[in-house]
Amino acid sequence: MTDLPICNVLQKTDVAGRMVRWAMELSEFDVQYELRRPIKSQVYADFVVELSSAATHQEGAGFRWVLSVDGSSNQQGSGVGVILEGPDGLLIEQALRFSFKASNNQAEYEALIVGMLLAKKMGAKGVVGKE
Repeated sequence: MTDLPICNVLQKTDVAGRMVRWAMELSEFDVQYELRRPIKSQVYADFVVELSSAATHQEGAGFRWVLSVDGSSNQQGSGVGVILEGPDGLLIEQALRFSFKASNNQAEYEALIVGMLLAKKMGAKGVVGKE
């Protein structure tokens, strides 16, 4: 229903009636509509990859850290998985479960932050993302 222009939706009497009923039901609550933010976690990940790829090429052929992250959220909770691959076959895997509620996007952001902090602690000068 959200893809249709509002004029098409309001021309259908059954849909318009349902919208009016929901508006009446929800009017007693202080419900505010918030627009979705235009920047998603993939944009941040692409940005990190773009900047760190240049640093990786400058440091030499043996210098390569690869970061793979994923975050997820559902009714049971939220968490992240992080895999950091370093030079000479070094492999670090972490799985974290959050004690707070988070949306899928928030979990993805947290996964990226955890991964970047891990790379920093390991002394990585540049990080590339893995698709």
